[in-house]
Amino acid sequence: MNFENKLIPGLFIKRYKRFFVDIKINNQVITAHCPNTGSMYGLLKKGNKVWVSKSSNPNRKLKYTLEIIEDLKSKVGINTHSSNKIVHHALKNNLIKDLKNYTKIKPETKFGTNTRFDFLISNKINKAFVEVKNVTLSRKKKLAEFPDAITSRGLKHIKELINASKKNYKIFILYLVQRDDCSSFSIARDIDLEYAKALTKAVKNNLKVICYDCKFSAKGIKLNKKIKIKI
Repeated sequence: MNFENKLIPGLFIKRYKRFFVDIKINNQVITAHCPNTGSMYGLLKKGNKVWVSKSSNPNRKLKYTLEIIEDLKSKVGINTHSSNKIVHHALKNNLIKDLKNYTKIKPETKFGTNTRFDFLISNKINKAFVEVKNVTLSRKKKLAEFPDAITSRGLKHIKELINASKKNYKIFILYLVQRDDCSSFSIARDIDLEYAKALTKAVKNNLKVICYDCKFSAKGIKLNKKIKIKI
């Protein structure tokens, strides 16, 4: 996933009203859009280095979007909209070993009456739903965790994936760690026990869990390597 324009460095000041952040760029304070509904636990420290993008759309109210925060000298991608773009690129280029035999990719596909999964992928034999979860949390060295807050939406997706499995769909959750400093992944049971229980149960009912980290460059963010899962 390439950035539309070159990112602009700054310093984090504060987050408020959930989707707003104040950023200091040189000697000017700007308000940017925060495209992340999670708690962003551990990342929102005043003075942290950040990178923002500037939109080319003249009609947009907030010209800037927060893209990356530096945590313990590691870059963390916080834009949840980027995660699907990163995974879409990886699917198209067969970069995900578990999913490389699927030839058709359909983003944002409806299932049932009120559920939409990130991707429907298929080949001549199988159809599969893939739900992508953006991971930013790391409380222990080299360990990525999800979620960073109680996630009723995430719980719903697990239940609906199981329902899809009963209708002969293959089912996957891909945890995309938008960091490059973690070698393993786990569920934060202390943050959301119900989610942890549901995921464990789903794994016993045909859910396949995949986890990859990301590689950052001046141009953008891309899928990097598969990392160990501890559930």
